[in-house]
Amino acid sequence: MRWQTVDLVRGDATGGHDAGALSEVDSFDDSKQGLVAVPLAPILLPVYLQETLHFHKERHQLLSFRCFITNNMATSSSAELSKAVKQQYMDLPQGDKVQIMYVWIDGTGEGLRCKTRTLDSEPKCIEELPEWNFDGSSTYQSEGSNSDMYLIPSAMFRDPFRKDPNKLVLCEVLKYNRKPAETNLRLTCNKVMDMVENQVPWFGMEQEYTILGTDGHPFGWPNNGFPGPQGPYYCGVGSDKAYGRDIVEAHYRACLYAGVMICGTNAEVMPAQWEFQVGPCEGISMGDHLWAARFILHRVCEDFGVVASFDPKPITGNWNGAGCHTNFSTKEMREEGGLKAIEESIERLGKRHSYHIRAYDPKGGLDNARRLTGHHETSNIHEFSAGVANRGASIRIPRTVGQEKKGYFEDRRPSANCDPYAVTEAIIRTCLLSEEGDEPVNY
Repeated sequence: MRWQTVDLVRGDATGGHDAGALSEVDSFDDSKQGLVAVPLAPILLPVYLQETLHFHKERHQLLSFRCFITNNMATSSSAELSKAVKQQYMDLPQGDKVQIMYVWIDGTGEGLRCKTRTLDSEPKCIEELPEWNFDGSSTYQSEGSNSDMYLIPSAMFRDPFRKDPNKLVLCEVLKYNRKPAETNLRLTCNKVMDMVENQVPWFGMEQEYTILGTDGHPFGWPNNGFPGPQGPYYCGVGSDKAYGRDIVEAHYRACLYAGVMICGTNAEVMPAQWEFQVGPCEGISMGDHLWAARFILHRVCEDFGVVASFDPKPITGNWNGAGCHTNFSTKEMREEGGLKAIEESIERLGKRHSYHIRAYDPKGGLDNARRLTGHHETSNIHEFSAGVANRGASIRIPRTVGQEKKGYFEDRRPSANCDPYAVTEAIIRTCLLSEEGDEPVNY
């Protein structure tokens, strides 16, 4: 519960009154003071205040209140800790030492883990970072009897939480025998990317996500109901349309600081749903930068006491799901006459639809089945389709690409919780290595 002292200016007996006109005051005349409990939800606040104002106008009382503004959104306890007190310690000098936060994908293929170590100096490249280890039995990655796993630094970013000279390091995970862990999909992805390096493959991924309370309820939604139907929320402006913009802005700036190739953001169709875009990234860097952006989002949400969900269909019913549309091009596609190469790639993708569906979510298509229904701007999971400017197709060719006869295409099938290494590898295998069938080739 949050306390806020406000003064509601009295309206006349016959005229209207702006129910939202609140100004903070320092003291009250107790003999003329009332009491009211007001929910925090912006769309409900005016209604409660109008009812209160009407009641007190009839009694001709001065409308001054001490409001107990209740926030019914479930947030984490750690978010209530004083950030000002923490900042006193974060402002302390750290000498020549540097904190390195090692980040890795756990055994779920979706969750991220991290831990920090101290180095004597700031690393200038990934090769200067030492390998490390962790207990895989606590991350769904090994048994307790043989639990040591290795962390292999793979991509380094500036740390937007501890700031320079500290670093975030995305790591691959190896098992005790130095073979890749089951959810370490970066290793094979990197190998495949090296095979087509001369074709200069570019990717851009559109990461959708939903902001939830710690109880799983969408941020800003009424506790016992639903907001208004979809329509005003996509790219919306205003407190009744955009839910959680502070989180979005904080994440955007943190990614820019870190060096993540974030290139945009917008509110999505469902309230409390947002999207950020990462790219263009070449080859393996696509997966590195998207995973780094996801980690930063989780950490930002941790500070705000809420949860970022990448579930492809967090709310059942007439609400949009969440995907990770993937844009792809090669040097040939971007040059004059590149539309021919685009169409050839789409034809190959159509012949390998089931393989891509399995690769496009961590549960082999089961998560995406809840989202790819043929409704809410999606294609049907069982059918392959392509079209110009068609957001109900598996593959969309942007209208400008169709007009200019060159550019890129968008694969709209990947789920929000996909592994970008798996998605980009699958696209390369089918489009550039011309693989066929339902299984990847072992090179």
